[in-house]
Amino acid sequence: MAITLIVGGEAVLADRAISHAIERLPGAAVTTLDCSSIDVGEITEALSPSLFGDERVVVLREMQDITVDLQSELTSFLDNPDETTHLIFWHKGGVKGKALLDRVKKLKATIINVETIKKDGEKLEFVHQEFLRLGRKATPEAVQALVDALGSDMRELNSACSQLASDVAVGKVIDVDVIASFHQGRVETTGFDVADATLDGQTDKALITLRQALASGVDPVLITSALASSIRTLAKVSGLARGAKSFEVAGSIGVAPWQIDKARRQLNGWTPATLSAAVITLADADAAIKGAEADPVFALERAVLRIARSRR
Repeated sequence: MAITLIVGGEAVLADRAISHAIERLPGAAVTTLDCSSIDVGEITEALSPSLFGDERVVVLREMQDITVDLQSELTSFLDNPDETTHLIFWHKGGVKGKALLDRVKKLKATIINVETIKKDGEKLEFVHQEFLRLGRKATPEAVQALVDALGSDMRELNSACSQLASDVAVGKVIDVDVIASFHQGRVETTGFDVADATLDGQTDKALITLRQALASGVDPVLITSALASSIRTLAKVSGLARGAKSFEVAGSIGVAPWQIDKARRQLNGWTPATLSAAVITLADADAAIKGAEADPVFALERAVLRIARSRR
């Protein structure tokens, strides 16, 4: 039994580490479970020995959220492992679920750290390395411009690197002009225009801008990322005192003063309940886009309409 233990809160790096671990076992059957949402018996079923002795990979995400009942299923397997089964764990870190984490560490697990990327210098290095991984050259100014534009969301930053590497002609150095064109045409003017119209409750405009964005080649994942980023900003700003000046509190919540001013305007018509419903709707759309439904575009349109109509 081989065990890969991924520890840390950076989802982009965790997803990559999981993919790399799976790639090292070509031909193995893969089962992925999210410990925050599985039922009793699912781990036991996933870990049951194969009748034909085939190699299998079982991925347990969000290990810190595993319940006591589910822990007993897992520990029973760890006490009597099947050598054809390879386990991949992702624990986000912290004290939650630490006892199980420590136990897994003692089983000669291969440990991969994926600490959350927070500092600007770390983001710059991530983008630089990402372009190198994709076989592209980018100027330091271009890397800085991309981080300045999208650095609050690592998934969005990662998606932007991939899209730029795909869209920009092979052999062309990605410079600051390329970033400016990309950011203006594909992210800020499309993904975030969709988000603005949606959160303003402008149903018709939201649907039109969504279709324009998709028609111009914007990945639906970037649109959900823009919506998620805007909703998070609304949630952060909703907790600020009404009289607080935007330039005084911007640093404490990690957004620019102009974003606070815009969010305050958008919050008229939103309640904690409708914001929570919007988050759930967007999460469902994100799952649909990543394979839970056959038509991701329809799922995204449905989500945009539902969220826009939630605003009073």
